[in-house]
Amino acid sequence: MDKFQDKYRIDSARAHWWDYSMEGAYFITICSAGHECIFGKIQNKEMILSKIGEIAQQEWEKSFDIRKELFCDLYVIMPNHIHSILRIDYSEYFFPVQKQDIASNEIYKPGFFEKDHGVAFRSPKSISTFVGGFKSSVTKRINKLCNPQQETVWQSRFHDHIIRDRGEYIKIRNYIESNPKNWEQDRFYRE
Repeated sequence: MDKFQDKYRIDSARAHWWDYSMEGAYFITICSAGHECIFGKIQNKEMILSKIGEIAQQEWEKSFDIRKELFCDLYVIMPNHIHSILRIDYSEYFFPVQKQDIASNEIYKPGFFEKDHGVAFRSPKSISTFVGGFKSSVTKRINKLCNPQQETVWQSRFHDHIIRDRGEYIKIRNYIESNPKNWEQDRFYRE
């Protein structure tokens, strides 16, 4: 394990062979600290946002006005996590990344992450930069609202999956859309 600012740091969970600022579609999940149900609750298979959940929703939607290269195809705020399909698209037309593109060496930049940048580096206009900014803006607003302040709002990391083809995209989209209805079977479920 590497050290950063004299502390041991767990290696990044991001795919080392992929530049997360490249055009593509991504399935991301951002969880609350300790999977606490701070964003609201499920009633009659529908999500009812708490005040904190409303802040998260407002900041989420505002994010896409700020970041012109980033698009949210779909999202759902659940009691203790957020699921979304995000796209980075710099062109007028979007062509999703194909499996054969990922297998080629053309998209991998050897040493880009490992040697050229420190362990805490986030590519500009990347998924990691977006998530970091989003978490920060939500936390600041929540801490203004709450007295005493929330110690930790978010888990330190987030889950991501590079969506490789249309079939995967449809499967993930269906999962996100049905998530509130299937809350009790969700792996993040808490009463």
